[in-house]
Amino acid sequence: MAAAAGLALLTALLAAAGAERDRKVSMQYNPGWDNSSVNLLHVQAVGPRDSLHYVWSSIGAPAVLLVATQSPSSALRVNWSRLLSPSPAGAIWIEPPDSVVYSTAVVFTKLFEFSEAKPSGELFYPTYDLAEFSWDSLNHTLNHTALTAELRGVPATDPGGGFSNGSLAFRITAYESSGRAERLPSLLHTADSSQVEFVLAGVAPRGNSSRFVLEVATVEEAGAVRRLRAQRSIDDEYTPTIFEVLSLVAESQNSSSTLGFLQWKATAYGSRSPRREDSIQCRAQGLHEASWGLPVATILQAYFGNSLGSTCTISALNVSFGGEEGEVYREKRYLSWSVLLGFGEPPRDTFSPLVISITAVALGTPLAMLLLGSCVLLLAQRRRYSEYEPIN
Repeated sequence: MAAAAGLALLTALLAAAGAERDRKVSMQYNPGWDNSSVNLLHVQAVGPRDSLHYVWSSIGAPAVLLVATQSPSSALRVNWSRLLSPSPAGAIWIEPPDSVVYSTAVVFTKLFEFSEAKPSGELFYPTYDLAEFSWDSLNHTLNHTALTAELRGVPATDPGGGFSNGSLAFRITAYESSGRAERLPSLLHTADSSQVEFVLAGVAPRGNSSRFVLEVATVEEAGAVRRLRAQRSIDDEYTPTIFEVLSLVAESQNSSSTLGFLQWKATAYGSRSPRREDSIQCRAQGLHEASWGLPVATILQAYFGNSLGSTCTISALNVSFGGEEGEVYREKRYLSWSVLLGFGEPPRDTFSPLVISITAVALGTPLAMLLLGSCVLLLAQRRRYSEYEPIN
């Protein structure tokens, strides 16, 4: 009952915040710790009645902890000695604890690479475990004005040399108000969301037709469950030739309320300055309950503690990039995929004025011609009848 009340409160808070539209966003690197050997970025988006916390970290697998509170003055607390110990449970919390109404997390766990080897079928190469990567200091890329940061890394050991001239990165963007990203895929966002862009740049493929798959895991506390939604539209003005939007939503088990989401367009891009012709096919392979055990992300163990392995639900989703031949990446050696994550209902595109105008013209022109033809026919019939003299 307490969980249901908290989820209902979250829905009410976000509805109120939506009316206000704007939030005040701050970004803090390694709060309370004067050392750049590890990465922890706290993004706080404060509204008049609530506060949203995003905690990004590369301690273990790269992950983000999302916490919604009913207090604009709620604060993140970190016990660094415990966080960096072998037993980090309880090292991260929000004060006051009773202000928390919803918590979730997203973890980027593994990068798979395979080739469509014919006639033998798919050939998988050794997996890149992102928990085993070495990450640059995020502080060097932190931009408090643009509200952006970048987490960039390479495998700690790379016997194949695939990353000798390349890297894997997560580019983070926070938002203070609603709008639309300038670069393709031009995702629509609100002040209740942030965007992360997964980038693979300069990494040498291990096959002539390599394709990549990113494994994404989510953590939900008791009372919430993840579902995958697909929405199609005839409007592709902002993302040309792409008509499908996918959303991985967290829903309350006791109601139809949506608590949080990941949202993306069904495309990735093979250029630093993406254009329509740089589009790379993107597919989401069935959401399932993770069977490989707990995600190796220290901040999740630090926040959820023992419940991570008991009452929490861990789900995983594979997102694949590239067509059957993997030609775009092989030629340009660049891949970017943008995903929005946040609280409440995911943003929904409405028909743009351009599409409404085109539709109105397309539907209105035949109707106008039909009406005009009917009028001409009636006039012609009246004229023909008026040529006859009346008979006495």
